[in-house]
Amino acid sequence: MKRPRDISTDELIRALKEFGYEPTRQSGSHIRLTTQRNGEHHITVPQKRQLTIGKINAVLWELVHHFRVDKKQLMQQLFG
Repeated sequence: MKRPRDISTDELIRALKEFGYEPTRQSGSHIRLTTQRNGEHHITVPQKRQLTIGKINAVLWELVHHFRVDKKQLMQQLFG
């Protein structure tokens, strides 16, 4: 499965709710998401209509390392 190329911050936040992430604060144009699953973990994403491929990939790798899951499975869960 290919990474989505036209995903907004709002769409990413909705997808990450499946992993328990909730917005905890916003500083300027960046939103901090926090989950308590598998230990506390934070991700910061910029508020944009379209996230860059690099930022989406960075978030995916953060999730892979925190939850210790396969990247393909993770993408299928989030965007499949």
